[in-house]
Amino acid sequence: MSWIKERLGWSEVVAKGRRAIWRPLLAEFIGNMFLNLLGCASVVVLNETGSSSNLLISLTFGLVLASVVQVVCHVSGGHINPAVTIAMMVTSNITIIKGVLYIVVQCLGSVVGSAILRALTPVNLGGNLGMTTVHHMLDPLQGFGMEFFLGFLLLFVIFAVCDPHRDDVKGSAPLAIGLAVAACHFSAINYTGSSINPARTFGSAVVSGIWDNQWVYWLGPILGGIAAALIYKHCLAAPAPTSRSQGDTDYSPVRVEEKEDDETKFMAAVVEPEVTKVHVPLQCRIQNNFILAIY
Repeated sequence: MSWIKERLGWSEVVAKGRRAIWRPLLAEFIGNMFLNLLGCASVVVLNETGSSSNLLISLTFGLVLASVVQVVCHVSGGHINPAVTIAMMVTSNITIIKGVLYIVVQCLGSVVGSAILRALTPVNLGGNLGMTTVHHMLDPLQGFGMEFFLGFLLLFVIFAVCDPHRDDVKGSAPLAIGLAVAACHFSAINYTGSSINPARTFGSAVVSGIWDNQWVYWLGPILGGIAAALIYKHCLAAPAPTSRSQGDTDYSPVRVEEKEDDETKFMAAVVEPEVTKVHVPLQCRIQNNFILAIY
């Protein structure tokens, strides 16, 4: 029974203070709102004859995602995607109740973002407001396959850059995730619109009224993300560092014997100060039910 309560995570729902549940929920809401507002705005063309370029759309979605993840990752983990949240739930990196609440606010944020874009865009020029659609030469199953592998790549990258036991990962984790999203758009925007994010497509569908093949954009990224998460966690994750024997431990001034007086301790610290390794680039960790820069 205690295991069930722990997996459900009811204690997180009733937590107060800086661990109050409304903080990460607000972060996920804002992140998805900006993703749909600014990302889909790159698709809108404010003239009757022009069209937006794939390069512009791909870079916009990638950079917007990297930006919002960098901003909210210390609060919510920076999921900004139901496919990410579900993959984290399957691998026990987030509790069930919190995961469900994340998905709800992600979808609401996307709807609000698309609604704001609708309000700021002339009705006769807005088009479908960046709604993702399967290319007319593809059948829905082919679209599902493409979204499956896009979701697989995104979660593969996320789990790799967030691996807590990898010290070889350098640079910005949010930027790496954003570049993965941009790469997916570069390759697949002509196939399915490269959603990779069920909430992003849901928000556009609610405002535009286009619901064709909605299942493709939910099942594809979610199942692909789950597959990538399980493969990385059980097959490719870096091994945890093994503890060294006491005789092999490095010298540290904090290990002086208690019988030494304060002066001796002070001199030991001056001669050979303890070096605390801070892995700044590894701001993305899978622990304590979050993905990025978690408490």
